[in-house]
Amino acid sequence: MSDDGESTRSGLPDRQRETRIGMWVGGIALGYLLASFIVPALLPTDTVPELSGRANAFDYANKDGGWGGAGNEPHPEGDRMFHNQAAHGGMFAWTELDLFSAFVYGFGDLNCHQKHERSWSINGNQMPVCTRDIGIFAGLAVAGFLFSRRGVNRWTIRDSLLSVAPDDWVADFYLRDRRALLAFGGLFLFLVPVALDGGIQALTDYESNHLKRVVTGVPMGFAVGLLLSAMFASRPASFTGGPAQVRLPANARLVLFDDDAEPESAPESASDDGTSEE
Repeated sequence: MSDDGESTRSGLPDRQRETRIGMWVGGIALGYLLASFIVPALLPTDTVPELSGRANAFDYANKDGGWGGAGNEPHPEGDRMFHNQAAHGGMFAWTELDLFSAFVYGFGDLNCHQKHERSWSINGNQMPVCTRDIGIFAGLAVAGFLFSRRGVNRWTIRDSLLSVAPDDWVADFYLRDRRALLAFGGLFLFLVPVALDGGIQALTDYESNHLKRVVTGVPMGFAVGLLLSAMFASRPASFTGGPAQVRLPANARLVLFDDDAEPESAPESASDDGTSEE
């Protein structure tokens, strides 16, 4: 058991696995965030022109057009996606960069629309992702490192997610068996800023700015980072003593029910989802 007593918050002898998970989530997010600034700064000036493509697709993998190169094809200005690349600095293919730079820009190409008007440029090179994604990666990093310090495996995703908060803060939700509402309702609230800023922008003439995109992206990334960490950390098999070994706030406990009958140890106050209070 750890000297600082952290293990007693889950019922497991230690939380080394949760620490590693949080460090991986936070480290990968922070690494890509830093690379998004460093790579364009180190590339020769004007290597990466103004881009405009789609999310979840490769648009600048080659200069020949077609699959993986649609961004380099001639497009009229003002389209919802793409633009006339010749008028925005010429054609670009991240596959022609060095291996590390190609990975950074290739990842950005796949995951971000890379619209130049919504992205920063460094040293005359457009960054690999837009400013919204910069905020998202920052939030991911914060969430991962927070989970590495506070998160514990508590069998279920929602209980592992809530473990980053002090037990006293969430005790009342456990007493009233409202922790699912707190966990997933809280995640939803973190998504509201980006939904409002991006949704209004998509439906009206409103155009956000770089600061708003970064600020609204951070809570979204934080929510995604906490959820990812909790998903990886939640591992019932670690509790060799079964659900009774799990320690929860307010002395609540997990109880498993079979399809035919409740186990004798389950109190009448047990909730339908298998949590009860002692």
